[in-house]
Amino acid sequence: MEISFHGKRALVTGAGKGIGREIAKKLVECGAETFALSRTQADLDSLKSEVPSMNIVQADLQDWDGSRKIVEQLGPIDLLVNNAAVGRGSPFLEVKKEELDFILDVNLKAVVNVSQVCVKGMIERGQGGAIVNMSSIASKMALKNHTSYGASKAALDMLTKVMCLELGPHKIRVNSLNPTVVWTKMGKSGWSDPAKSGPMLARTPLNKFAELEDVVNATLFLLSDKSAMVNGTAMLLEGGLCCS
Repeated sequence: MEISFHGKRALVTGAGKGIGREIAKKLVECGAETFALSRTQADLDSLKSEVPSMNIVQADLQDWDGSRKIVEQLGPIDLLVNNAAVGRGSPFLEVKKEELDFILDVNLKAVVNVSQVCVKGMIERGQGGAIVNMSSIASKMALKNHTSYGASKAALDMLTKVMCLELGPHKIRVNSLNPTVVWTKMGKSGWSDPAKSGPMLARTPLNKFAELEDVVNATLFLLSDKSAMVNGTAMLLEGGLCCS
């Protein structure tokens, strides 16, 4: 199944590392003029050296006003991937206000902020668009020490549905993607211990975690015309974990 984004302009947040970086690279490969946003300039510089045609954007999404101005300066965006996210694992009784503020600022509020800017342009141009919000299996099942992160992703799934309801009449599709553990550098650091990963894998019918390529392919599908009637969904990418 060939997917082409020639003539489209795409923005990927959290594109400095891992999933976001690979999505941005693939969008360029598929012909989109792509903007990679990250708060870490060194990551953007290395991405630019790897993909010279990539447009790099440095912004701290926790800064509502500052990041909003930066996104407004990018011009029209047809495809948006709200990938940026942070996580801190604390037992419920140890969660602090600062942890909740930090995670909700990036995982939820920034999605609203960035999307408002991009959607305004989509509506004004009248040509529609597609948005993918990167969620998590943590929005669907309770995981220990995931109070703040899980709550933020559950809220993101409902935000996706509300966006779908309100933006659909403007030909703007909005979906979330909900992967299990993804075998990135971060994923490996958190789940390499068999004592932790074993029970999760044992409940997963495919008996494996997701690879970067799995998430990239699913994201491109949701952005493309191949998913023209897919709207407001939370696409599970978890090897059947939720069936166990």
